[in-house]
Amino acid sequence: MFKSSVYIARLQQRLGINWTDSGLFYQALTHSSCAHENRNMGLTHNQRLEFLGDAVLELVISDYLYRKFPHSTEGELTKLRAAVVCEPSLAKVARGLALGLCLRMGRGEERSGGRERPSILADAFEALLGAIYLDKGLEAARKVILQEMESIIEDVVAGRLEKDYKTELQEMLQQYSADPVNYVILKEEGPDHDKTFTAGVVYRGKEVGRGTGHSKKEAEQRAAKEALANVSINIRRPGGSRRRRTLNRK
Repeated sequence: MFKSSVYIARLQQRLGINWTDSGLFYQALTHSSCAHENRNMGLTHNQRLEFLGDAVLELVISDYLYRKFPHSTEGELTKLRAAVVCEPSLAKVARGLALGLCLRMGRGEERSGGRERPSILADAFEALLGAIYLDKGLEAARKVILQEMESIIEDVVAGRLEKDYKTELQEMLQQYSADPVNYVILKEEGPDHDKTFTAGVVYRGKEVGRGTGHSKKEAEQRAAKEALANVSINIRRPGGSRRRRTLNRK
């Protein structure tokens, strides 16, 4: 259940939202593990709000970057956006809001370190944005996003944040071919509130990397990181010129 009402009050004060439907706020802070462990209470978890908040976040950041960097290309803007809205960035913002301490969470998830898990923190921040959007509209969500993510955007522009391996892999492979890079979830293990995902990167019909994580995004990033190493080895190994010709072949 709620870790501390003190952190809830601090979060409310920082957001400055006068909720019309406070139920949305508490839904955003309800992890699926809590809903599953307390089915008799009729709790609604935050996954649907997370879905909505993800879209709101991408729109706001896209609009901000488009206006902020009028001379940047589509590819440059896409790369910046991917770094801003990636899981490590969102988890960092969530930690600044102490969201982990505000979440309603099942005992099992809490014992396994769920309050510090990046995927859970990032999802909670997106769910919170979804709740704000539903209750107060896009402009209120925009205000919170830009207020809380200003330093993240500055770090991304300055190149100070963790790499976005998916974008880096895409850019590397596009040097050789326009063939698409696809991500496939190969396996899901564990209960709904504590799943482990295994993702694979498929390029030209072959798996070139694989990774696991507690969210699909995390698994895909780790798979892309492995693929980057594999592709680099293949390109640079003895006889690499033959490899490059293969990559360019239509």
